Amino acid sequence: MTDTVLPRSSSELNPSSIYATCSMSPTTNLKVIYDSQGFVVVPGLIATSDFPKLQEASESVINLTREAKWPFRRTVGSQFPPFNSNNPDSWGVQHTMHPDLGQTATVFSDWYTSDALTRACAELLECGEDDLELELFNLLINPLSHSFALRWHRDDVKENALPDEEQVALDKWHAGIQWNTALYEDSCLYVVPGSHKVPRTPEQRKHSCTMDPPKDPMDMPGAVLLTLKPGETVFYNNNILHCAVYDHTVKRATLHACTGDSRHSATRARNILQHDLLWIKDDRFREQLNPKGQRMLDRLLDAQKNNFGKDVGYSLEG
Repeated sequence: MTDTVLPRSSSELNPSSIYATCSMSPTTNLKVIYDSQGFVVVPGLIATSDFPKLQEASESVINLTREAKWPFRRTVGSQFPPFNSNNPDSWGVQHTMHPDLGQTATVFSDWYTSDALTRACAELLECGEDDLELELFNLLINPLSHSFALRWHRDDVKENALPDEEQVALDKWHAGIQWNTALYEDSCLYVVPGSHKVPRTPEQRKHSCTMDPPKDPMDMPGAVLLTLKPGETVFYNNNILHCAVYDHTVKRATLHACTGDSRHSATRARNILQHDLLWIKDDRFREQLNPKGQRMLDRLLDAQKNNFGKDVGYSLEG
């Protein structure tokens, strides 16, 4: 990796700007920042030759989704799974590694299992690459006709959780990592730095205890806007307090995925298996993966087997 800057939108974090640069051991520095703030931005994880391939693959699945030829999508009006099909407009494409997408899916799975990406995930999770578990890979896109927003939330903590319940959930949430990789400039994500470690304050609870998206995300105490330049990746703890705003007039195609640490996969079951992953058992999917990806898949299949017949439920509503 080259020198790492945290984050590109640092001027929006505080007036003095926060930069973290380390030439000798960048991943060590990344881990310190990630643990402290709950997120860290890393540039340059996509090889130059792969960038146009990912843009082309994204355009392909976006077109299929908007033409109603790909059923797995995040619909405007539904913030979290299960997603209904009541609205023709979409803000996300689900299951981008699904073998029914053919060569397009291979482009995504090759990136998901790329050395640069899995190395960064292992460093931030403090595990070996042989512990990594394949999880989700989706695509966040701009709706065509309706601007849309997600409410302030933590991905696997209910909005009505009491402070003690929040703290218990946050203390055990270290077995996975989520990331967004922007293929075009992206100014959709708002976060509260450091909120992955502590329960919400009374004022923060006022802004995050209903199903309603915010009228102005910056009303949340401590909120910052995170802007990604093309090719930048933000890794974040998905129980950080965050929300997102989707402007239908601004092009968005942002790779949205997560990877787990198989040593603690039981804590991830609901957050991952709620997304209906029966298709991962398809032999075609295994064949499209490289050997590393196949090993990562085996660890997810083990987790799926351990939860067979269980109602894992859904993390959130709305």
